[in-house]
Amino acid sequence: MKYPVARPVFHGNERKYLIEAFDSSWISSSGEFIDRLETEFADYCGTKYALTCSNGTTALHLALLAFDIGPGDEVIVPTLTFVSTANAVHYCGATPVFIDCREDTWNIDETLIEDAITEKTKAIIVVHLYGHPCEMEPIWGIAKKHGLKIVEDAAEAHGAVYYTVEGKGQRAEDREQRTEGKAQSAQRRAPDPMRYAHVAGSLGDIATFSLYGNKIITSGEGGLITTNNKALFEKMWMLRGQGIDPNERYWFPVVGYNYRMTNLQAAIALAQLEDINWHLERRRKTAETYNNYLADSKLINCPVELDNVKHAYWMYSITLADSCPFARDDVAKHLAEASVETRPFFYPMHQLPPYYEELTAMKYPVADKVSSRGLNLPSGNDLSEGDIKEICGVLLHVIR
Repeated sequence: MKYPVARPVFHGNERKYLIEAFDSSWISSSGEFIDRLETEFADYCGTKYALTCSNGTTALHLALLAFDIGPGDEVIVPTLTFVSTANAVHYCGATPVFIDCREDTWNIDETLIEDAITEKTKAIIVVHLYGHPCEMEPIWGIAKKHGLKIVEDAAEAHGAVYYTVEGKGQRAEDREQRTEGKAQSAQRRAPDPMRYAHVAGSLGDIATFSLYGNKIITSGEGGLITTNNKALFEKMWMLRGQGIDPNERYWFPVVGYNYRMTNLQAAIALAQLEDINWHLERRRKTAETYNNYLADSKLINCPVELDNVKHAYWMYSITLADSCPFARDDVAKHLAEASVETRPFFYPMHQLPPYYEELTAMKYPVADKVSSRGLNLPSGNDLSEGDIKEICGVLLHVIR
């Protein structure tokens, strides 16, 4: 049997809504499902506004444009991320300034951000890598101190949660009660009534999501943007549709982009959103099962979940321990020969030709090491416990 690294699962209203959208003849960038998706996704994230767009990269571009990021500006970016994060900064003519990652969560090292800020710095992009939220409280403090905007790249973190003791987020106990009826599994962390739950999408001034086919919820291709700022929402809405004036058809006061989602895509995404708690519970169960089979190995580092977050587990991601005698790519090759598909961790941005920096080992030692030893195992919601047991058996045999 072949185990793909991820594939979408459609077991809700996807087909029904898609046919409804098709039959309505509203198959382009207007229609009922676009409106419903935007409304319900904003409600899920606890924000005032949500905006659909063509993919996660265009979502990032629109977010930066909303802040007037342009030539001469600098944007703080984690070096360990997917290339779209840095590319969106480049599209604006700005310069991405890379920051090394933490050893535990692989997210941006918040302790290094302030030293990288200059008079040209305009924003910080945080990336919840593979579904684990960044350490946001110190980043909020840094952004406030220096007058910076925060763009939350949540492409891989639908439904992830960051908890605080004080704040304006949803009370943790209230959120758990609100979502419990939609979830199909009771296996969840017990809510702490003294904490506030900040859902991914509500952690920055603007947040962006991807709906690519391997994401936690999908529309095949597509993106979403959330914010609580009406002016930013309206600006992104205008830029998304070629810069059209919302009050006068075919009048374009600014140069915009064609970054719209179709009603057909929105129909699929809405059905996926209706089942998001099921998808998240499946991801969590998959992670727990992997942990049970791999935790005793001295050659593998299982993913962490800090006490103040709820990991979305977009991917079940491991790193090979220093004591592991095999190179990551060799392990992946042997797994592929056994029909277990994997994905390596992203290359750090500073290693890629468009963003290459000299003396990288001195500047980003953690990201260089994590990237070279990181491996994403099959993580789709169609995996059974027996599947995961077999995958782990193959992996442990390979690295024995």
